[in-house]
Amino acid sequence: MAEEDTAEKEVKEEKEEKPKKKKKVVRRRKSKKERENPATTAVRLAVESGQVDFGARTGLVSSMLGKAKGFVVADNTPKVIRDKVMDYAGKSDIPVVEFEGSSMELGSVCGRPFPVSVLSIYDEGTSNILKLAKK
Repeated sequence: MAEEDTAEKEVKEEKEEKPKKKKKVVRRRKSKKERENPATTAVRLAVESGQVDFGARTGLVSSMLGKAKGFVVADNTPKVIRDKVMDYAGKSDIPVVEFEGSSMELGSVCGRPFPVSVLSIYDEGTSNILKLAKK
């Protein structure tokens, strides 16, 4: 009997516990640095839904042949490569987006574990990346 009484008391104590207060979710504003750049979201969408190719060499070849619809160039791309891509893109009337970040950041936006200096876009998919480009 003593065991039944203690078991009943434990059950009652569990039921009588105070209900936990729900914590309020406080949403803070994102700082300027934390807000996502529209070019970043456009690049990510283009990689996920369209056809792209990574690398400076393939970018130069596709710009010479005029196959690409657009290019994304990282900030820290070497001047020689940047100038060649800009020159060939200008001659072929292909828009170029200058990505405000390093090649490592561009690689991580693309979902790749390596730096990407030039991103060639063959089909933008659901992205609006070509609207952000400078001709």
